[in-house]
Amino acid sequence: MTKICFKEHDGTEHVVDAKDGESVMRIAIENGVPGLQAECGGNLSCSTCHGYLEQKFYDLLPKPDENEEMLLDGTIDPEPTSRLTCQIIVTPELDGMVVRWPESQY
Repeated sequence: MTKICFKEHDGTEHVVDAKDGESVMRIAIENGVPGLQAECGGNLSCSTCHGYLEQKFYDLLPKPDENEEMLLDGTIDPEPTSRLTCQIIVTPELDGMVVRWPESQY
C-alpha cells in the first residue's frame, strides 16, 4: 500500500496508508489528519486543501489545470510546488510522498 506523510506546519508528521485511486485530500480527511479544511469537498472550488510537495513528487504529477492554477494563485504563501491535494490521485509512484501544510489555509 502507498504511504503518504502529512506534515503539519509545526513539523508534526502523520504517516498513513493511502488507497490507490483516492485523492490525497480524501486520504487526509479519512485519517483525521489536521491542517486542512477541504471546504468544497474536492470539487475544485476553494483552495483549503493546499499543500506543498517535494519537487520529485511534484514532477511525477500532471501539471495543474487552469482552474487549479487560478485557485493556487489565491492561496496564502504559495510555493513553486504548491498543489491542491484534491487534485492529486494516489498511485504507487507516490509512495513516500510528503505533503506539508501551510501555516493557514485562509
